Amino acid sequence: MIRPSRFGFNEQTAISNVFQISPEANENVQEQVMREFDGFVDMLRENKVLVLVIDDDPEQDTPDAIFPNNWISTHDNGTIIIYPVEAVNRRAERRMDIVKAIQGGYRFKHFVDLSFFEQRGQYLEGTGSMVLDREYGIVYASISSRTDEEVLGFAANLLQYEVVRFHATDHEGLPIYHTNVMMCLGSGFALVCLESIHDEEERSRFLSSLIATNKEIIPLSGDQMNHFAANALQISSTDGESLIVMSSGAYEALTETQHSALTRYGRIIHAPLDTIERIGGGSARCMIAEIHTPITTVL
Repeated sequence: MIRPSRFGFNEQTAISNVFQISPEANENVQEQVMREFDGFVDMLRENKVLVLVIDDDPEQDTPDAIFPNNWISTHDNGTIIIYPVEAVNRRAERRMDIVKAIQGGYRFKHFVDLSFFEQRGQYLEGTGSMVLDREYGIVYASISSRTDEEVLGFAANLLQYEVVRFHATDHEGLPIYHTNVMMCLGSGFALVCLESIHDEEERSRFLSSLIATNKEIIPLSGDQMNHFAANALQISSTDGESLIVMSSGAYEALTETQHSALTRYGRIIHAPLDTIERIGGGSARCMIAEIHTPITTVL
């Protein structure tokens, strides 16, 4: 996780992210965001989650550094992948010192940099663009300006994953900027805003894949999606407990029936991220670049 130094409303990303709302003129955004970030990290650690926190570089103009999962992912085959991102001011988030810090604590043998696709105007923003079913080797991806089909195919081939691609749109009919805003995939469940997929053939293929991989489908409404209810992540504590992490706003948007369904797959933990969600247009899942490797050492 990246502790932000210059969080703010990013005009470059707001072009494709309708979830972002510009702050009030007299609003102390940085102070509020730091409080939310630190509270979120504290909540994770109180629930026995191992968290590596790295400070953002204050010399860089990186208003979205708090969302590292868009530029880096790790895989249990020993691979680290770096991704091409659409907004020019987000490219400074990619830092080799962070890659080396992860490599220093875990044994990764392979490093792949896909950022060269930016020269062609093609982007794939990590596990924002791709929701991975690591158990079955499937990548789910909603096509948008930030999720290019060619780069998606390249990454899927690299990982040897099958691709389930589709088009998801918001209430205004605009492409949803990241797949992980409309769906969350865990071991045994899928939290999904099905109404965002309008093409019947694409929706049928999407559902067939989830059913074939034994997922309990927990449908979300468009309003629940707008409260980042799908921007959640299933992780493990240091003692092996399954946890489902989300924001308090997302938790409160879910019904008791949905809470009950989710708790079959993990204990739900949450923290308030209101300012980060409103101004940054992302939530809990976006803030966590999870580490997937079978070999761990003490950091």
